[in-house]
Amino acid sequence: MQETVPTIIRNILAGRGITEEKAVQRFLHPDYDDHLHDPFAMADMRPGVERIMLAAERGEKVVVYGDYDIDGITASAIMIEGLAYHGITATSYIPDRFEEGYGINLDALRELKTDGVDLVVSVDCGITSVKEADWARDNGLDLIITDHHAVPAEQPRAIAVINPKRPGDSYPFKDLCGAGVAFKVIQALQQITGVPEAGQEKWLLDLVALGTVCDIVDLVDENRVLVAYGLKVMRRTRRPGLRALANVGGVDITGITSQHLGFVLGPRMNAAGRLEHAARSLELVNTQDVARASQIAQELDILNAERRATQASVFKEADVMAERYAADPVLLLPDPGWSHGIVGIVASKLVEKWHKPVLVAQILQESTKGSARSLGSFNMIEALRANADVLTKFGGHFFAAGYTLQTKDIQAFRDGLNGYYVTSGANTAVVSELTPDADIDGITDADWELLEHFGLLEPFGSSNPEPVLAIRGLTATQVRKIGKDATHLKLSLQDDSGETMGAVGFGLCAKYPDLKPGQRLTALGRLSKNEWQGRASLQLVVSELRYE
Repeated sequence: MQETVPTIIRNILAGRGITEEKAVQRFLHPDYDDHLHDPFAMADMRPGVERIMLAAERGEKVVVYGDYDIDGITASAIMIEGLAYHGITATSYIPDRFEEGYGINLDALRELKTDGVDLVVSVDCGITSVKEADWARDNGLDLIITDHHAVPAEQPRAIAVINPKRPGDSYPFKDLCGAGVAFKVIQALQQITGVPEAGQEKWLLDLVALGTVCDIVDLVDENRVLVAYGLKVMRRTRRPGLRALANVGGVDITGITSQHLGFVLGPRMNAAGRLEHAARSLELVNTQDVARASQIAQELDILNAERRATQASVFKEADVMAERYAADPVLLLPDPGWSHGIVGIVASKLVEKWHKPVLVAQILQESTKGSARSLGSFNMIEALRANADVLTKFGGHFFAAGYTLQTKDIQAFRDGLNGYYVTSGANTAVVSELTPDADIDGITDADWELLEHFGLLEPFGSSNPEPVLAIRGLTATQVRKIGKDATHLKLSLQDDSGETMGAVGFGLCAKYPDLKPGQRLTALGRLSKNEWQGRASLQLVVSELRYE
């Protein structure tokens, strides 16, 4: 039976291209049993799972080769746990970001072969590992690649290459993250073997949701289903590590949302791989030892605070360098003092400030390694591909990528990027004003019922952001600067009927330095629940103010 959909929700969905009734109902009511796609529609899935089943039959030594970011960590944990259902006690190999870098490397494969490993299953990496796959095949080390990154012209030759982005792949949804692809492998195994019992695989969905949200893939289609159910699992997770991590982040895990995954749990888990080694975060999600889980969670919280301080320092220095290249349409900013563990976050923040594609890198003597972030229609992975002659390694997505080059080629790389920008015809223009999803006159209709309606659109994330509400006809009755550096705005807003609402604008003091009490305005932002001293009230988290 279809439920009545509030008009305001229909209008928001229409603005996001969802109008047909079946699509509306499917979006609002994701169904695990009916809305997931057949894993065997993905190319090479059958030979991949058949090889895994053979490893189980033979009692072979299996290693899951992952990545050091949260998608790679969660994908590793999903694959290891999923293989355990079939009697395979797989171990993990996560490369050191600083010593080995991203992806499968030959030295690691040689070490695994020497240790008697029979089968390597990659997660969240491997699609660019052509020579590594050749070495594995030539040396009797079987390799299954599961990945979701952009596929190069030459693909690796392995037992199976499972990636929905492969040209010609018939899988109907292309935007799974690495954790999502790993889960589809476990689903395929389950369909053949009947193990685990139907429904028990859902206990993996807390990790799938964490990887999906934090890798910023679109929360539509299959991803929406996986995250919606993953949040339900997360709220009663069996993993002491996730409960401990939520606790140090001040989050009640029984009410956890996608925002908590992206802004509380994710950064703490990523901190290990950015500053030290990601193995600690993998141990966190794997351990059943409550005391050990609590210890690791506290360690990650400390590392995350250190990461934030380092990031702030590097951002300031990189921003100064950006001024020197302000005329460039693409900013390439390298420095020997910046750890490549945090340059990706810095690049993202510089994109927000400069409204340009930004590449930030650490100069490591003869080589330079960094991260790239883009916006608009500028395809970063294609930009790197166009400059492959000066790169020793690269990989990634449309909006985010990583790369390595010889330090002597930095200027040639800068020239090549900017030349590619011109010839590509890309548009990175940023419209300064938000387009609201809904607008109302006055505060009366911005009530608890409206917030409840907005909740129908959860989980929020990439391609499904929280609705932006525009409230017209307001007067700012109180204006305060708050926060450690007095960078945030705290407002009291009143409409013409005398109704009032609190509002907060994070980082908006610099944008509205002349805002004074008595100013007439329209406020745009997200309606939210604010709890203080046991009392709940509605507030607007302001994104933009327009003076009337």
